[in-house]
Amino acid sequence: MSETLFSKIIRREIAADIVYEDDEILAFRDIDPKAPCHVLFIPKTPIATLDDAGPEQAALLGRLMLEAAAYARREGFAERGYRVVMNCRDEGGQSVYHIHLHLLAGRQMGWPPG
Repeated sequence: MSETLFSKIIRREIAADIVYEDDEILAFRDIDPKAPCHVLFIPKTPIATLDDAGPEQAALLGRLMLEAAAYARREGFAERGYRVVMNCRDEGGQSVYHIHLHLLAGRQMGWPPG
């Protein structure tokens, strides 16, 4: 996989507003937020797209979801609701080819997303 902005954030070569970290996952605030709370959850292991993930990454992908939900609960968004999104490739809206999960909260979400 080629070098991405996210790999530089993981290595602390680019600053980010980090809100969660463990051995496998890093979460930080989006620099162009689409909601009052917009946090990206990324695996520290580089996987370009969801299509590139295999069964061996199932637990890691599940943990991304669970950590996003735990963050939403800690921040008080769980009761009112939040959105979790993962884009895949260009037409799916993926702009950084290192899988990442968007947690959006703090406002009413519409459908389809704008």
